[in-house]
Amino acid sequence: MSDLKTYLAQRRQIIDAALDQYLPTAETRPVSLHKAMRHSLFAGGKRLRPILTLAAAEACGGSMENAMPSACAVECLHTYSLIHDDLPCMDDDEMRRGVPTCHIVYGEAIALLAGDALQALAFELTAQTPATRRHTTAAMVAELARTSGSLHLVGGQVADLEGEQKKLPLEDLRFIHEGKTAALLTTSLQLGAMSADASAEELKALHDFGMSTGLAFQIIDDLLDVTQTSEKLGKSAGKDVASEKSTYPALMGLEASRAEAHRLTAAAHEALTIFGDQGARLRQLADYLLNRDY
Repeated sequence: MSDLKTYLAQRRQIIDAALDQYLPTAETRPVSLHKAMRHSLFAGGKRLRPILTLAAAEACGGSMENAMPSACAVECLHTYSLIHDDLPCMDDDEMRRGVPTCHIVYGEAIALLAGDALQALAFELTAQTPATRRHTTAAMVAELARTSGSLHLVGGQVADLEGEQKKLPLEDLRFIHEGKTAALLTTSLQLGAMSADASAEELKALHDFGMSTGLAFQIIDDLLDVTQTSEKLGKSAGKDVASEKSTYPALMGLEASRAEAHRLTAAAHEALTIFGDQGARLRQLADYLLNRDY
């Protein structure tokens, strides 16, 4: 097994090449729209979600080739959510992934439509994932649709907006994080597993792994917002404090939040027991997310 740094770099390169093939070129009409889509998609993200899709497929004995359309789909959906989150009517941010946000460069209207187009492309790509014995392509599309809708991604954003300048109970904060972060991370795993004809037991294990890892990921994100600079993060630091958001650090303190992230990562490891050695890469990824500094 290659070291994790090499693995991540290789996977990012492969995913970027696939995304480049799937997206219309920057010269395709309307040029402003396709330039805006590419501006945000190729701004240097970690490609965490598609990497998890590919890793889950491999853990279930599948292939990168069959999982790649869904891997690119979750990255398109994630980037759409970031474009919309950064809009003035949402979190109103001017920097993402180390570059100016889409609406700063292309204006609010084009940014909004670029996000819409990436969301549509996500479903188009998922529909290209080959069916397996246990899982139809329609079931894979439905998995992504449920996650992107009012019960998870969009609903989590609404709850996040409505929770600003309020001290939320931990239960409500968990609901926001499960919807905005953990759900899509979990679906990334599920789609990779489905492309590999995963069993019900494997899907359940990856669901539990994804929800625990996703919550830990968000807690670390909240900690980094407090402890790191904007230059390091590639986005505006201190936004949560400035907007008086409830976060794990705000409600629990830094040390208790870090301890909770460790607890969740341990639970994520436990969920992978059924995979044995096949789950080694996923365990590495969970530890990487726990210990990252940006």
